[in-house]
Amino acid sequence: MKPLITGIHHITAIAGNPQQNIDFYTGILGLRLVKKTINFDAPDVYHFYFGDELGRPGTVFTTFPFAGARKGTKGTGELTYTAFSVGKDSLGYWIDRLKKFGIPVSDVQKRFGYDLIRFEDHDSMGIELVANDEDERPGWTYGHIPAEHSIRGFYGATLNLQSKELTEQLLTRHMDYRLIGHEGERYRYGTAGKPGDIVDIIVNETGRRGVQSAGTVHHIAFRTANQTTQLAVQEILMQNGYMVTEVKDRNYFKSIYFREPGGVLFEVATDEPGFAIDEDEAHLGELVKLPEWAEPSRERIEKALTPVKLDIESYV
Repeated sequence: MKPLITGIHHITAIAGNPQQNIDFYTGILGLRLVKKTINFDAPDVYHFYFGDELGRPGTVFTTFPFAGARKGTKGTGELTYTAFSVGKDSLGYWIDRLKKFGIPVSDVQKRFGYDLIRFEDHDSMGIELVANDEDERPGWTYGHIPAEHSIRGFYGATLNLQSKELTEQLLTRHMDYRLIGHEGERYRYGTAGKPGDIVDIIVNETGRRGVQSAGTVHHIAFRTANQTTQLAVQEILMQNGYMVTEVKDRNYFKSIYFREPGGVLFEVATDEPGFAIDEDEAHLGELVKLPEWAEPSRERIEKALTPVKLDIESYV
């Protein structure tokens, strides 16, 4: 039987200044801005999607940038570090590039046999780059980052929890994940155990709860093929006592949401239909795209949004 869940679909964070947000993820990290839309639950706030050329599932980091938002704090009950996948020989390039733009970066660390570096974005969002030769996905570049060093998509994510048992049961019994191994208080899970599906749990029994605001992750979404497989996941979760939402139409995918036992908001999102349904592939992310129900209010919505631009030249 094919798995219903096949890895990470996207990760969504809360951010501060919208222009700084675009500058960091497109200019410094080199991800493509594949969609500018609005937070469907707060229409006066942008929703940015950054990913590979087409915003394929497993590559998309998204943000809700609230101008003037205070910074949150990392803690338990949160996804604290998002890890992106890069080539095996790319960490030296990225260390130099991050330092060039004044971004503090860790020394090379090793975890489960892989080299990685850690740093934070302008809002103190935790980011890792994991070097490996297993990721066959093509990276994306606007041309200012060499293709061989470009980000391929997600490697994985770290959940900081006070205990792991109930979350582990959720992942391994109901979400097609399996335990891969552990190092100290870090436990690793995967569907196929490849870049793009890794979930780590760090157990921090006495840790303080995180405070969600700018620089923290709002939710992690897991991939499922289509609406049929999504409804099957929803049924499994509900039968096992999880409070799952109805299916929500996010235009570019369908979503269901629930909170896992450790406090992190989980989403299960469909791979279909993707980001090219309302823009040509060559021009993704250039216009503010609104859901049909918001179009009558476009003038008011656009007046409330801070103007932003794509400025790659400043980050060569």
